[in-house]
Amino acid sequence: MGIARLVLVGLAVLALVALIVFGALSLFGSLGSGTDTVASPAPSAGVSSAAVSPPPSAAPERVPTVLVECMREHCPTVFLKVTGGDVLLDRELTRGERFQAFDPKVDVVLADSAAVRVQVNGAVRSPGKAGERQEFTVSRK
Repeated sequence: MGIARLVLVGLAVLALVALIVFGALSLFGSLGSGTDTVASPAPSAGVSSAAVSPPPSAAPERVPTVLVECMREHCPTVFLKVTGGDVLLDRELTRGERFQAFDPKVDVVLADSAAVRVQVNGAVRSPGKAGERQEFTVSRK
């Protein structure tokens, strides 16, 4: 009876260690996979355009699948999600704040489509009416 208890305790400890290792690997994997999306505020007004543009020898930039930029002081909720996957953005934005995603297919929901400028594969999408909610899916070319 004593050996059976020791074996059960040993198996429980091994299962706990395995769960901790699996959880840590999953956490590190999910943190490293977010490199395809970039959220960045617009450059400040005091920065010259020469300082912002890349040097001529740099490789051409990748065109994002979708780029959303807030054009007003306060933009209502912008929701971006990889179709069938992770939520990329679900919050309000402030003037000049931009978010871009490079995923192959992205679901977009705009609480006020006139408050933001949306580029789909580099082409500007026409804004909706003030206060109009829009939902659409964009795909990479």
